[in-house]
Amino acid sequence: MSSLLTDGDLALGPGGARSPWLREALALETDSLPARALDGFGEADVAIVGGGYSGLWTALQLSERAPDLRVVVLEQDICGGGPSGRNGGFVNGWWDELGTLVDLYGDEGALSAAREVAASVRAIGAWCDANGVEAHYRRAGMLTVSTTPLHDGAWRRSVDTARRLGVGNEYVELSASEVAERCRSPRFRGGALMRDAATLQPALLARGLRRVALQRGVTVHEQTRVNRVRHTARGFRLLTENGELRARQVVLALNAWGADWPGLRRSILAWSSYMVRTEPIPDRVAELGWTGGESIVDARLSVHYFQVTADGRIAFGAGGGRPGYGGRIGRSFTHDVRDARRAAFGFRHLFPQLADVRLTDAWGGPIDVSPHHLPRFGSLQPGLHYAAGYSGNGVAPSHLAGRVLAALVLGSNEPLTRLPMVGPPSRRFPPEPLRYVGARIMREAMIRREDLEEQGRRAPWWLRQLTRIPRRLGYHLGLD
Repeated sequence: MSSLLTDGDLALGPGGARSPWLREALALETDSLPARALDGFGEADVAIVGGGYSGLWTALQLSERAPDLRVVVLEQDICGGGPSGRNGGFVNGWWDELGTLVDLYGDEGALSAAREVAASVRAIGAWCDANGVEAHYRRAGMLTVSTTPLHDGAWRRSVDTARRLGVGNEYVELSASEVAERCRSPRFRGGALMRDAATLQPALLARGLRRVALQRGVTVHEQTRVNRVRHTARGFRLLTENGELRARQVVLALNAWGADWPGLRRSILAWSSYMVRTEPIPDRVAELGWTGGESIVDARLSVHYFQVTADGRIAFGAGGGRPGYGGRIGRSFTHDVRDARRAAFGFRHLFPQLADVRLTDAWGGPIDVSPHHLPRFGSLQPGLHYAAGYSGNGVAPSHLAGRVLAALVLGSNEPLTRLPMVGPPSRRFPPEPLRYVGARIMREAMIRREDLEEQGRRAPWWLRQLTRIPRRLGYHLGLD
């Protein structure tokens, strides 16, 4: 791996409390409204644990639909400090997941789910425009590409399913020459284009959500970690380091931190993902022909994902990180030099013509992986609601989660609450230590297999069988 990395790549270390996305967003805040930590006793109609996308979209939906409700958001860091300010900035629909959606929900359920997420892709851009949030939103579609003959046609099942269901224009196969018209890399082969996809600067969206929520009367307490939620005859007590909040209803918008939360810990797995970013190179990006603004992913399960930022950088991420034991999120999620270098290697491998371009940033963060690689929203018990399992694709689905969770809080029976991904957590992971050990073994096996395939080499029989185990156990994870 190190043969492609420059001295600068090898010297680039991840870590730090803030991603470059968030540092940029905070630097632009000249009149940020305060969101002091909870100190003492408080009361609310609805308490939301987590000040990322899911929590803030839920708060905003409630502020619009029931403006008299007392809504309080409790965030252990600052809004945008978690995955909402660290992710790749992909605002994706689910048309590329249509095959899996049909497996899980049938034709009608799959279409309803995909249409609602697609509506959220568009709604996020409209919301930014309406609220003066300059998050660099650009709806230009997402390109899936093959980088090895062994990955050719990986998208075909969803393309064929879309055509069969009468929505063939949502996810369209492209030839190698059509891919090259959108972005040229010597590694790219054929691909597919999903039109319901956009990119943005994720921390600008997170901080914009925070600002608008505060302006609408939502109370936000940052630097407030919730240690426990207790159910009482009158509702819930949320205990923090320095105070207590009592609420009639609670929304758990925890993302990867839910992997260590009662009721959720067996339903999600905390996993790391790392990114790197180049210096601004708008002229070099234009030389690639990458001027349409598409986001791009390859066909690996340990996916590479990349977009062009507003100032002409390439932000490049690599999946295939590491799990956390017992849901714990430690330094391996933010300070793992090896996984940061894997992201840098992916960039160097896919764009060898940019060998002289300097990488200026590396960072990591957690994602919450579900057994079906898709999120669920619902209630763990009356008055206790949740969203979890975004599996690295949460920007658009979190907007849908906010709509669903607000409806559940208000006791609505509208169609959103009957979507097929709404309900209690379904499939469960094994208990520890089996969950952690199994995830580590599968992670190493899948990366080994995909690395071999990217070299054009077929993995040995035993390795192919090993990587198929999760799917044979009923999980929509692993390789076929």
